[in-house]
Amino acid sequence: MSDTKQTTKHWNVEISIDEENGQTRAEAFLVSPDKERLTGMGRARCNPADADVPKIGDELAVARALAELSHRLLHTAADDIEGITAQPARLDY
Repeated sequence: MSDTKQTTKHWNVEISIDEENGQTRAEAFLVSPDKERLTGMGRARCNPADADVPKIGDELAVARALAELSHRLLHTAADDIEGITAQPARLDY
């Protein structure tokens, strides 16, 4: 039986939402345990033909910010793998 102790790691994402030039803008910030900071940004705008429901704009902008953050984190992981293996890394999304 292994004597390794399992630990739970916690990474936090902070999301900031504001309005800029008639658009909802969201930024998602991830600070990893080694203090590396990654950022994703997303925007949303209301179609003039649609009802103005700010919550929906927030949801879309945040979803887009998190999607960009996810892609940046995958690229960071690929770069780290390549740095260790000296081989090209291909990570599927």
